Amino acid sequence: MPINPVAILAVFLLSSTTVGCISNSQENSGIELMVNYEYTNGTIVETYVDGDLQSKSNVILDFDFSITRSEHKLVRFGIDPNDGRSPILAEAESSQTVSVEFSEHGIYQLDAFAIDQSGSKENLTITVRIELNIVWNEDNTNEPISFEIDSIPNNGGPYPLMIIIDSNVENPHLIENVGGGREVEITWRLFDEAEYACLVRPTTVDEGEIANWKVHHRITNEIHDLRISYDSGQDFIDIDQSITILYEEVESPPNL
Repeated sequence: MPINPVAILAVFLLSSTTVGCISNSQENSGIELMVNYEYTNGTIVETYVDGDLQSKSNVILDFDFSITRSEHKLVRFGIDPNDGRSPILAEAESSQTVSVEFSEHGIYQLDAFAIDQSGSKENLTITVRIELNIVWNEDNTNEPISFEIDSIPNNGGPYPLMIIIDSNVENPHLIENVGGGREVEITWRLFDEAEYACLVRPTTVDEGEIANWKVHHRITNEIHDLRISYDSGQDFIDIDQSITILYEEVESPPNL
């Protein structure tokens, strides 16, 4: 059967077009973006004494761009936290590490990027999980201070998985090693935004004893108030409690 030269030309043109589409994706930036990170989660710690914030420990995560390569000279690395802040930048000549500080809990979708001298830019997404632990202390009180638990993430990300409340109320001896005090009656209440007490637990705390209330609360799409009412008694009480806001473990796995 004779070979049709027109058919051969058509096949050649079709093949050339197809190869061009495949190679086009390799010509997007010329940057091979690789970012290393040891941690992609952390916990902010806030400490309160008698209702006043005493300290706050933010989370700082480092992202290493040192093995990123490009056909052209690299000029800048950056992380956009996508939470309303401007991107955090590093000039490639002076630093290959970008450090990002987190002061608010949430799941963050970070946009890591590199820019080379030609103006080309390459991006990748890194998911970060930031949780919150609140340490609360009141001593010698018969009028406990209410505490607001704001579980709504400010970055617009998904709501937390749960709130864990671990509260201890102590009725210390009136006179150390001697006693002389009485029992006190208290009630823990967790109020929602409608001022409804969705969780309630009354208890009696004998002199020299500690009462504990630990609860896992899964309604996290609204602000709550944690209140301890002093119902009866004459002794002062000490309050030590921990409130933790936890998220689902969806962060990108560390690669260092």
